[in-house]
Amino acid sequence: MTNLVPPHGSERLKPLLVQEDVRLQEIARAENLKKIPMTSREVCDLLLLSMGAYTPLDGFMNEADWRGVCENMKLDDGLFWPIPVTVSADQELADQIDIGEDMALVDEDTQQIMGILTVEEKYSPDLALECKNVFGTNDKSHPGVAKVMAQAPINLGGAVKVIEEGRFPQEFSDLYIRPDQSRQMFSDMGWTRIAAFQTRNPMHRSHEHLVKIAIDVTDGVFIHQVLGKLKPGDIPASVRVEAINAMIENYFADHRAVQAGYPIEMRYAGPREALFHAIIRQNYGCSHLIVGRDHAGVGDFYGPFDAQDIFDTLWDGALVTQPLKIDITFYCEKCDGMATAKTCPHDQEFRINISGTRQREMLSNGEEISPKFSRPEVVAVLRKFYEDLN
Repeated sequence: MTNLVPPHGSERLKPLLVQEDVRLQEIARAENLKKIPMTSREVCDLLLLSMGAYTPLDGFMNEADWRGVCENMKLDDGLFWPIPVTVSADQELADQIDIGEDMALVDEDTQQIMGILTVEEKYSPDLALECKNVFGTNDKSHPGVAKVMAQAPINLGGAVKVIEEGRFPQEFSDLYIRPDQSRQMFSDMGWTRIAAFQTRNPMHRSHEHLVKIAIDVTDGVFIHQVLGKLKPGDIPASVRVEAINAMIENYFADHRAVQAGYPIEMRYAGPREALFHAIIRQNYGCSHLIVGRDHAGVGDFYGPFDAQDIFDTLWDGALVTQPLKIDITFYCEKCDGMATAKTCPHDQEFRINISGTRQREMLSNGEEISPKFSRPEVVAVLRKFYEDLN
């Protein structure tokens, strides 16, 4: 695996999941500790810490790291990092916590104890500053801003031990691939140049075109879908898996695309989140990240190529994994095939603009979906899902 990109800021991955031989002992110990309830985003962050996807972090950020990330995209030691990774508590609970105390981290939805935090610091973050710097706005109609502004007022920094991974490994047993496993898989296949493709949607023709462009310039593509909480109306992961498998089996050459998933909750931070996704994919062993139109964006908060342009602002050595910047893709009637603005000379009237939002609308309304928009095998999977809803 030495020919793969190294983990971010480290010679080796840093998973924080405790070894099996001490796990039961730590679970029993955690039962008697004070408990910190975690939001769904904090649970997902803990799981990514557990598997080493957030290498080299050893827990939730202290104030110096939090501020450095917000203001300069750097940890306190100077390492590049674009998004805060924090856990918070209300004032009453924070007042009861001593520095150096071990606390049990509990999923507030399931009440399952997930890990143990050794509290090294308590601080009051400037959440407006965080939102303005990370999301580029303080507008609470932005879902990421709304989530940050609603969090408890005190951040708790410190190292963590993860003792449970929750529902994801069982519910998505074929998809839940950790970074050490993806690196071994790439090595076994002889891949060294790997492009990651992030998706929270079933793949339509534009996605297919993006991935095929990437396959042409790499050894293969790691189709990496979101398993964490999504926006209302998004298609469930189990349906996406079946639809993406239909795409891979029917329209990609053998051993050039593999599908997996990871338990991230989207922040919709646009440009900064694209950088965050690149760090995660570097830890998974990917040399490139496909960055298309409005990557990790929401609404009209970001320009279509802001997430591509931000990579050009980084300093030398900030990030090993690089973006594959691909223009807007569409089906051109006159070209008689998929194209981009760089390859197609024809006017807008000949172009079929393709999007996941439009695909969901057509499925909800029972409209016919052209093979120029989405492959019939994919549509059949999605059509069955929508019919079962009614």
